[in-house]
Amino acid sequence: MLVIAHRGASGYRPEHTLASYELAIAQGADVIEPDVVPTSDGHLVVRHESAITETTDVADHPELADRRTTKTIDGRQVTGWFTEDLTLAELQTLRAREPLPALRPESAAYADEAVLTLDEVLALARRSTTRDGRPVGVAPETKHPTYFRSIGLPLEEALVDALHRHGWSRRDDPVVIQSFETGNLQTLAGLTDLPLMQVCHVSGAPYDLRSTDDPRTYLDLMTPQGLAAIKEYADHVGLHKDLMIPRDADGRLLEPTQVLRDAHEAGLRVTGWTFRRENRFLPLQLRGGDDLDGVGDLAGEISTFVRAGMDDFFTDNPDVGAAVRTAMATDQRASGAVRPPFAGRSPGAATITG
Repeated sequence: MLVIAHRGASGYRPEHTLASYELAIAQGADVIEPDVVPTSDGHLVVRHESAITETTDVADHPELADRRTTKTIDGRQVTGWFTEDLTLAELQTLRAREPLPALRPESAAYADEAVLTLDEVLALARRSTTRDGRPVGVAPETKHPTYFRSIGLPLEEALVDALHRHGWSRRDDPVVIQSFETGNLQTLAGLTDLPLMQVCHVSGAPYDLRSTDDPRTYLDLMTPQGLAAIKEYADHVGLHKDLMIPRDADGRLLEPTQVLRDAHEAGLRVTGWTFRRENRFLPLQLRGGDDLDGVGDLAGEISTFVRAGMDDFFTDNPDVGAAVRTAMATDQRASGAVRPPFAGRSPGAATITG
């Protein structure tokens, strides 16, 4: 069972910052997740979206005021500032901000973190170890690959070059490259032996399919035939929680779907997303009271999904995820669950050097 720190320990520190990633490793994450977007001069930086109005202080920089614009990304109009319109040097003058300050005031207090390059995140992972002495893994996600290729800033080659440059190129290295699109994963399959993950939402369709009038949706990809097609280019599927265990109209968990069984029968490892401790994100029966900003039983939610067959998971709260992993370790061994391919030495404290 892999605990993947979603944008770092983003429940406690501003997402995609050094503080967030370092805390995630210290809390017991096996893998850290950098979302990857380009700059205007071709560098890769780590932001959840290329739109950075809500996640940086760019609006406070008068020298960048003329870069504010409106554009269409994946069929949706977005207004603000974008990484692809700024050079790396300009982005490095900005500071990260917590996008949910009212919900996460503790995180909002850490307001002076830099915008990181992908190289900086990979270097951090390379010099760190998990609590049980294994290399810290990375799960980079290519954001809006069709859009970025259309404006001359393709992600695939640059991402693979960065990973290979940092010493990750083999199938058993602690890396998995993610995408919500299908075509760029197939491109990546021809560029690297590193594992790939097809990420799937509970609704809609991959933008690369929509842009070519391909009628397939994410739900079509979840059929046995669709999962078999994914297995042709990927070894992992990243599933929205509702694809695995849906909720009723009141927010209560229902019975698991067949997707978990079908994915495993197709030979795919299943990663769930995204597990967060606040009540507003939890099923009704696991909320800690009526305050949607309050904290509920995240450990109970994760445990429910693992028992249903989920292999790994993304979480904003890696400390809770690591505690669940430890508590369920005996059950995992008893059930014959396969250890991750980069399983290693005896337990201890996570380390970060440099």
